[in-house]
Amino acid sequence: MSVSVIIPTRDRCALVVEAVQSVLAQRGIEPEIIVVDDGSADATSQAMQRLGSRVRYLKQQPRGVSAARNRGAALASGRWLAFLDSDDLWHPDKLAAQLAYHAEHPSCRVSQTGEIWIRNGIRVNACRHHATPSGDVFLPSLARCLVSPSAVMLERDLFFDVGGFDESLSVCEDYDLWLRLSRSHPFVCTHEITASRRLHPTRLTRDAEGMARAELEVKRQVWNDAAKRDTPEAPALALLA
Repeated sequence: MSVSVIIPTRDRCALVVEAVQSVLAQRGIEPEIIVVDDGSADATSQAMQRLGSRVRYLKQQPRGVSAARNRGAALASGRWLAFLDSDDLWHPDKLAAQLAYHAEHPSCRVSQTGEIWIRNGIRVNACRHHATPSGDVFLPSLARCLVSPSAVMLERDLFFDVGGFDESLSVCEDYDLWLRLSRSHPFVCTHEITASRRLHPTRLTRDAEGMARAELEVKRQVWNDAAKRDTPEAPALALLA
């Protein structure tokens, strides 16, 4: 089974180099690697060229992380898509382990693995309420985002069936996609720790108040859509209206 890795980035030259290197170091698989640069003004372009021909590097005018991810997905040739944030890292067996799981469970169309959090080079434990769930995660996800972009693998066709990332959202674009996906598909978690999320001041999630407002708006949009369709989850979502 083929997999395409999509890495969006902007002005994170040193970090994205390490992220790409963690993909190049994957054991047992040589994935397609697509780096979409959303208007970097640093040395990202030169750094990507030095990484060799396995890395497909594209630069666009600044349009946001959603547009960068969507462009990478549109150009991908793999059956499976895996997204890696430019400031995160994968462990060497991440892709092979996830592909093996999907091969053994052909009906599963989207999965995620476990991850650890790193701050200043030191592992920090995530709060218990951030524990990665498995199966039907839609209702639990209404309380908080329980899916990490860098841990997900999903079928390319499924990604486009649900419309990809909403390019009108500057934050919480991943949360919006996971809610739309989990309404109709289980998110299987393999629980293997295969990704490292690096916590630092330049992450987009640093604005807690802005993130909270954006999360609420995403929930309202999902409720509006559910209400229009009269779907089974509409009563639960009505609490968010």
